[in-house]
Amino acid sequence: MLKKIKILTRSIREYKKETLLAPLFIIGETLLECLIPFVMSKLIDEMTGESLDPVIKYGSMLIILSACSLFCGVMSARKAAVASGGFAKNLREDLFFKIQTFSFADIDRFSSSSLVTRMTTDISSVQGAFQEIIRIAIRVPLMMIFSIIMAMTISVRMSLIFLAIFPFLLGIFIFALRWIIPYFDKIFKRYDSMNESVQENVNGIRVVKSFVREEYEQEKFEKISGEVARDFIKVDRIIGIPVTNFSIYLALLLVDYFGARLIISSGGSSLSTGDLSSLITYGVQILSQVVMVTMIFVMISMAGESAERIAEVLEHEPSVESPENGLTEVKDGSIDFENVSFAYKEGSKRYALEDIDLHIPSGATVGIIGSTGSSKSTLIQLISRLYDVSKGSVKVGGEDVRDYDLTSLRDAVSVVLQKNVLFKGTIKENLRWGNKDASDEEIERICRLAQADEFINTFPGGYDYMIEQGGNNVSGGQKQRLCIARALLKKPKILILDDSTSAVDTRTDALIQRAFEKEIPDTTKIIIAQRISSVEHADFTVVLEGGKIAEQGSHEELLELGGIYREVYDSQVKGKEEDDGTQDA
Repeated sequence: MLKKIKILTRSIREYKKETLLAPLFIIGETLLECLIPFVMSKLIDEMTGESLDPVIKYGSMLIILSACSLFCGVMSARKAAVASGGFAKNLREDLFFKIQTFSFADIDRFSSSSLVTRMTTDISSVQGAFQEIIRIAIRVPLMMIFSIIMAMTISVRMSLIFLAIFPFLLGIFIFALRWIIPYFDKIFKRYDSMNESVQENVNGIRVVKSFVREEYEQEKFEKISGEVARDFIKVDRIIGIPVTNFSIYLALLLVDYFGARLIISSGGSSLSTGDLSSLITYGVQILSQVVMVTMIFVMISMAGESAERIAEVLEHEPSVESPENGLTEVKDGSIDFENVSFAYKEGSKRYALEDIDLHIPSGATVGIIGSTGSSKSTLIQLISRLYDVSKGSVKVGGEDVRDYDLTSLRDAVSVVLQKNVLFKGTIKENLRWGNKDASDEEIERICRLAQADEFINTFPGGYDYMIEQGGNNVSGGQKQRLCIARALLKKPKILILDDSTSAVDTRTDALIQRAFEKEIPDTTKIIIAQRISSVEHADFTVVLEGGKIAEQGSHEELLELGGIYREVYDSQVKGKEEDDGTQDA
């Protein structure tokens, strides 16, 4: 646990001053608060009704002490708020920056929903605990110590009543804590499931509505939400047992009873009325701190689970990292797969890709087809080291991709993924992800090549049209063409299109392919497609089946071979002829 705390406290950084000042002001506030009952007892004892001098004397002292205590309390709260807010900000940034270094395998390991929970719920929990630690957790033991000392200066025997009940309350607290802690682990795992359900539902809302599955999704969420609520109710029931309040009231009754007897029997010589009043105040301060201790430890225990989860991410070493003094120049776009096998889980004997030998010369156009689940997307993700191979090697420009600086390698590779992603912002801002320095004229020229210029000019504002989050206000085909333009702006040595023209018609697809030949003749182009028409112009096409290369060759060679490629071609040509016949009829 100390290791986890050390990892998290690195995020305090520029807020060290506030982190130190908050406890110092708390010390002052606590000391002043403990002096107030003592001065009050003097005021009660000296108020005989004959003169207002004691009221003026001790009243002035009380006003000064209260004002100073208030000042210390306000300053402590302000410093703690700045320290905890700054700590949470730094921690959130550190976590986010760390996630940016993760490979796809690392994201798969934690899951995106769990990472969201850690960046939101967990950090909020740690932030709250941090603020409590530098304020309340400092105040509570100091208040108890100062109150016990002050109470004992008045009457040691009467103070023993409070001290006798203290171990009893502490025992109850430890017993309750042992019950509570296991629930927190379950609660945060349920938070992950709940976030996953929300994320899945929001991303797939069109599918949910088209299949009228809102009620099913509501029931699923209600079940997870109910489980979280039940766990919290169990925790609250344990915390809410009024044993501590009963113990405090019992202690006060005993002090009142024995204190009153002592005043009467000694005629006020052993214990005065003012002393009894102060003892009661100190007793409340001592025993109420036990309740505060319970609340603090519950919060810290809950935050401890969150801290573990955050530290787990921060100390995780990315599975894919740039080598020291890695290569920074990619010579050309040649790609070589040499006896490559790949499994998603380390040590797994089940390979997604197996025994891949593939050599692509620079500037070539290569098609990749295969049935669903044949690992087409997995193959191209190895080129830019989104995953590392399990066996063999992948070379780009004649060098193993593991020898390149990651930024340099990925700058040389443009990927238009099957699931196209646009970000909230204008069309220009999205396109400049490919080249932040691209001029307006260059953007428009590239968009004409990607067959995107025509529809962009129909939007209000044209290239300044605002794209909504996820690109939900453009069609699938429009989104694909914008992503292709973005990739072209990067001027890559390797361009990968992962089924990224599936939502455009065959004519537009052909125009885009022609633009590639004209604009980027020296760029290696890999086209993953379902339509044979998208790859028939390629220098050669690879057919994947079950994670292995089943066939490869030019369009004509593969047709002559009469294998999988021929079957797909015949089914698509026959389907097109049937469609044409239906239209003619």
